[in-house]
Amino acid sequence: MRRVIVIGGGVSGLAAARSLRGRAEVTVLEAGDRVGGKLRTTPLAGVPVDEGAESLMALRPEAVDLAEAVGLGGALRDPVPGPVTLWSRGALRALPAGHVMGVPPDPSALEGTGLLSEAGLARLRAEETLPVSPPPEGRDVSVAEYLGGRLGREAVDRLVEPLLGGVYAGDVDRLSLRSALGPVAALAGRGGSLLAALRDRPARPPRAVVRGVTGGTGRLPAAVARASGARILTGVTVTGLRRTGGVWRVTTPSGALAADAVVLAVPAHAAARLLAGPAPEAAEALGGVRHADTAVVALAFPPAVEALLPAGNGFLVPSVEGRAIKAATYLSRKWAWPDDGPRVVRASLGRAGGPDVLSLPDGELVAAALADLRAAAGPLPDPLATRVTRWPAGLPQYDTGHADRVARTRAAVAELPSLAVCGAAYEGVGVAACVASGLAAAARLP
Repeated sequence: MRRVIVIGGGVSGLAAARSLRGRAEVTVLEAGDRVGGKLRTTPLAGVPVDEGAESLMALRPEAVDLAEAVGLGGALRDPVPGPVTLWSRGALRALPAGHVMGVPPDPSALEGTGLLSEAGLARLRAEETLPVSPPPEGRDVSVAEYLGGRLGREAVDRLVEPLLGGVYAGDVDRLSLRSALGPVAALAGRGGSLLAALRDRPARPPRAVVRGVTGGTGRLPAAVARASGARILTGVTVTGLRRTGGVWRVTTPSGALAADAVVLAVPAHAAARLLAGPAPEAAEALGGVRHADTAVVALAFPPAVEALLPAGNGFLVPSVEGRAIKAATYLSRKWAWPDDGPRVVRASLGRAGGPDVLSLPDGELVAAALADLRAAAGPLPDPLATRVTRWPAGLPQYDTGHADRVARTRAAVAELPSLAVCGAAYEGVGVAACVASGLAAAARLP
């Protein structure tokens, strides 16, 4: 059988390895001490709590289908229904139902919510009277440049940015409309009123946007690894990659491994380093991808805290609020954990271009998160236990020009048919997008 080496044991690489089962002899090389990348679940106060992604996108099928295929179908669950809530102007305010990434097709739905000022709401209403302004031909534009021109800057900062911040931890002045908000960009490209176009979209079937895994999403990569049948080696750092005589040589500190094909499933900065020799054009393109440092603070409280938490499953925070946290999730409530156990709240910190969250001691991050939670939710007690997880360069930034960088990367890699790339740096940062990326990489190999 052909020998394929998958470099990177995150969910993208594992999905590729499983897809190759029966087609090749697969070895997965992972630099860390475990597989899974940013899908990791560990106990806190006796309950399993996700340190990275805590749900799978259900609006696209790849992650949910994979979970079912590897035996986790019975563990999938829908969240408890709840509105998207923003902590804005000193209060928790629910977004009206039917919004599209924060934008309500009918501005009147925002009346009385306090999410926008009177001036901001009037500016949003005026969108349908504006001249046609599709994105400039041949030039990618930022979310803020296009949506700010159509909806007003206040709507971007108060409605759109907090939702994008939860996905990319990015800066709306740099995030690409085309790459970060593809469906909105497609509507914008038609010209005319964006709000009218949003109203004309087909109604989405009533189903959960995301699904969780009982026991944590960290169960998914372990199950995929088992189902892949691949030889999985952890603690192995790849230091070099070259192709000679039709064979790939994958260099590690303990020697070189040979392969007929390689799947590169590592972050953009690591891929750029390894591709410098075999695909320098791809390396140059990937070297331009910025990353955001993020941190997650998990806090376990006594069960009685449930009565103190505000309605909903958590909240998002616009960056213009100047708070330390960008999101908080009441995990125990969102996933209907048993009422007699600790109640866990997770807070996310870190934005591209924002304060350096990685250099702060654990105690300061916990204190900052707890102070913001108390300011938003009220007088919460001291937690029973806390945990801080740092994700250096955790989220690739889909800045303007990102689609061109990806296209240049894929064109360069296409010159080497026995090489494929996948991961969060290409067509989506969520778990489902990463799974799709891994499946596509496996399919590309001859």
